[in-house]
Amino acid sequence: MASSVDPAIHVRVRLFAIQRELAGTRELALDLPVGATIDDAWSALVARHPVLAPGRPSVRFARNGEYADASTVLADGDELAFIPPVSGGASRDPARGATRILELRDEPFPENLVADLTRRLVTPQDGAVVGFVGRTRITPGTPAPGQEAAAAGHAGRVVDSLDYEAHETMAVRVLGTIADEIEDRFGVTRLAIVHRTGDVPLGDVSIVIVACAAHRGAAFRAAEYAIEETKARAPIWKAERFVDGHVWIGAPARMGPPPDETA
Repeated sequence: MASSVDPAIHVRVRLFAIQRELAGTRELALDLPVGATIDDAWSALVARHPVLAPGRPSVRFARNGEYADASTVLADGDELAFIPPVSGGASRDPARGATRILELRDEPFPENLVADLTRRLVTPQDGAVVGFVGRTRITPGTPAPGQEAAAAGHAGRVVDSLDYEAHETMAVRVLGTIADEIEDRFGVTRLAIVHRTGDVPLGDVSIVIVACAAHRGAAFRAAEYAIEETKARAPIWKAERFVDGHVWIGAPARMGPPPDETA
C-alpha cells in the first residue's frame, strides 16, 4: 500500500551574526517538499522566526559552502547558510603554482606577523612586498541594514572592541577564490590573507594582507583587491562593542567579483 505522506527532504540551516541573535539559535533543521528551493527554505525559516523577515533584502544565500541564487533547488542533506551583511592555513596550489596563506585565527596576532608572512612567501624573484594591516579604530562604522536604531542609541560613543564571527570553511574557500582572481588579474601568486575571529580590542589588528610580486604595481593592486574583496564577499561578520551594547556593521554580501577592468 502506497504511503500517503508526501516525500520530503531534510536540510540543515545555519544562522550567523544578527540573524543568530534574533532567532536565538545557531542552526536548525527544516523538512521541505521535494523540489523546494532556497527561497522556500527562507519562507519556512521566517514562518518559525518572523523576526527575521525584515532582513530579507540584505540576505544572501549559500548552499554547501558556495554562494547560490534563491531559486536554487535543494537536495536532501543540503546545508544552507543565510548570509547577513558582511564586514566589510598555508597552502600551495600545485595546479596554479601559487603559494598562499589563507587563515582565520582566534588568537591575537604577534607583532611580527607581517615579517613572518613575508619570510614564508617571498622569493628571489620578488622585487616588491606590500603589506596591509587593519586595526580596530575608536570611531564607529556604517551599521548593517536593520541596525540603524541600535547605532543611533550609541551615537557619540567610542568603540571598545570589535567582535568577529565567521562561517569558517566557507570563508577560507572564498579567500581562495579571491586569491585565484588576484593571480588571474595581476599575476600575483604569493599572497597572504589572515583574519581574526572573536574579540579584537581597540588598537589591535584584525586583518593582515601580504602580497609579493616582481613589481610594485602588481603587489599594490593585489593587496588592495584582497582587502576590498575580503570585506565585500567573505562570510565574516563584525560587531562594534560599546560599554552597554553592540551594533552589527556591514553591507549585503557581494556574491561574485567586480568587473575586470583590465580585461
